[in-house]
Amino acid sequence: MKRTQINPWRWQDVFGFSQAWKIDGEGSLIVISGQASISAEGAVMHQGDFCAQARLTFENLQLVLKEAGASIGDIVKLGVYLVDMKNLLDYSAVQGEFFKGPRPAQTVVQVSSLALPGMMIEVEAIAVI
Repeated sequence: MKRTQINPWRWQDVFGFSQAWKIDGEGSLIVISGQASISAEGAVMHQGDFCAQARLTFENLQLVLKEAGASIGDIVKLGVYLVDMKNLLDYSAVQGEFFKGPRPAQTVVQVSSLALPGMMIEVEAIAVI
């Protein structure tokens, strides 16, 4: 399977995302529900600490990908939901800890609340293997 990054401009590099990915060939599509800073027991973790929540969110995303036979590098699209857009730069920095090289296409939006009280971030993903 061939994956080609599509970036007609360079400004998105500053913000750490790709405009699009073109996927050619045969493979499997993995669609991942929103992941958050949730423990294995279902409790919201790191309430009030955005960076810690973002890290656990990506760790949980990695675990789901592993169960599906994929890795974080197979992600082509992220949907990111933040309770406060003031955390966007911190989000980008934490994301950079997990993604080495070109980052996936993504959309980041601010929402008034998430599924459980105390959640500050939720990330859904599409991966191709």
